[in-house]
Amino acid sequence: MTDVSLIPTVTDETPVRVRFCPSPTGTPHVGLIRTALFNWAYARHTGGKMIFRIEDTDAKRDSEESYHQLLDALDWLGITWDEGDNVGGPHEPYRQSQRGEIYQDVIAKLRAGGHVYESFSTPEEVEARHKAAGRDPKLGYDGYDRTLTAEQIAAFRAEGRDPVLRVRMPDEDLTFTDLVRGDITFKAGSVPDFVVVRANGQPLYTLVNPVDDALMGITHVLRGEDLLSSTPRQIALYHALIAIDVAKYMPLFGHLPYVMGQGNKKLSKRDPEASLFLHRDRGFIPEGLLNYLSLLGWSLSADEDIFTREQLIEAFDVSDVLSNPARFDLKKAEAINGTHVRMLEAADFRDRLVPYLQAKGLVGEELTDRENEILSEAAPLVQERITLLGEAPEMLEFLFTDDAAISPAADALKGLPENTAEVLDAGLAALEAAPQWDAETIQEVLKSALVEGLGIKPRHAFGPIRTAVAGKRVSPPLFESMVILGKESSLNRVRAFRATR
Repeated sequence: MTDVSLIPTVTDETPVRVRFCPSPTGTPHVGLIRTALFNWAYARHTGGKMIFRIEDTDAKRDSEESYHQLLDALDWLGITWDEGDNVGGPHEPYRQSQRGEIYQDVIAKLRAGGHVYESFSTPEEVEARHKAAGRDPKLGYDGYDRTLTAEQIAAFRAEGRDPVLRVRMPDEDLTFTDLVRGDITFKAGSVPDFVVVRANGQPLYTLVNPVDDALMGITHVLRGEDLLSSTPRQIALYHALIAIDVAKYMPLFGHLPYVMGQGNKKLSKRDPEASLFLHRDRGFIPEGLLNYLSLLGWSLSADEDIFTREQLIEAFDVSDVLSNPARFDLKKAEAINGTHVRMLEAADFRDRLVPYLQAKGLVGEELTDRENEILSEAAPLVQERITLLGEAPEMLEFLFTDDAAISPAADALKGLPENTAEVLDAGLAALEAAPQWDAETIQEVLKSALVEGLGIKPRHAFGPIRTAVAGKRVSPPLFESMVILGKESSLNRVRAFRATR
């Protein structure tokens, strides 16, 4: 059995160096960002370094737009890195597409040391050999080229064939200790010798990813569970990289649990819950989403779901990550976000509403003095009532709308009492005669006129006034809203609505 413990590895004294190395394809999804978050949290917890590397060798799929979206997502959540693209560092460049000469130098050393061998077999030839031997033709590479003679190699070359380069997998079981899953063994022969260099001389991901990790001194490879099956290949290659002095030690591996969506299926990029920017557009705040993403495979304690980024950094250890799949529960995510919304300072909360009001066209690029005044007074009325910032525009819309443009919603009209006209008349008279315009006085005069004067139950008494003022069945506190609107505007709306009854 190949015992990984017999080759140099990281120790408790080795300074922690983790990496996040995405491919810039598509929009950032929560599974990818959760991986970045756990690497970042572990680096910050240990006082180590986070390296940000871009794996951009797939020209057909990679895009600068996706790259900038990644930067936007990480910046929004406050996930920072110490070395890497956009920051610099001692191992530049940090884009695979710019490291070609480095890879060719390593390939030359691997060839010189006999750590890779030339393989001329085509996929069709491999399948034919499996069939002839009565094996499943889809078993993959069969090791045929491991022992080619010089004459056979010369014959293949004479045919004009260019070989790929393969790494020879160990002929015995391979065991390593996963930081999340414990000891894992891959049986001998279960992983075929694998290609690291194409026939055209271009290196594959199976080579460049471990080479970059080795050259950058990565100590902990924390990545998704879907990459677990590639770990034996990385370990086999690390044996070779250590032998040629490209790597100083074998990193420790930790495979993070799948993030599941609805119906216990792995969360797909196409699932709405997977889109980080969709959550941001709906009104998640960084503090809330970062808190929830941390719970996808980890927890602060058995009874503590709400915590700050500082508490996360203080407590996070990869050894506490669970191996079981984590399910993305949108309702729980929203509830946690709502708690963080309520934890915001009033002025901070107010300012964070502005982009959402702008997106709905309720305010312009620059807020007028009056709009600033309304927002400052109205924000506290909704902070305790929303879970997502995106809910605020609908609740506050009536405060930024001209009196004449208020149009009562159908559900608000449906719930009105039969004597709505009488209620509006009594309410209007009471409001017109109000000695001053503050919430306490407004409540007092309306209660006197409607509850005591007309004998209407309190929960029904103010419905017609609310519909007139806000155009909705549910709104922020009515009396405080009327103070924000001012007496003239409030009365205009009640009179206009009365004219339709």
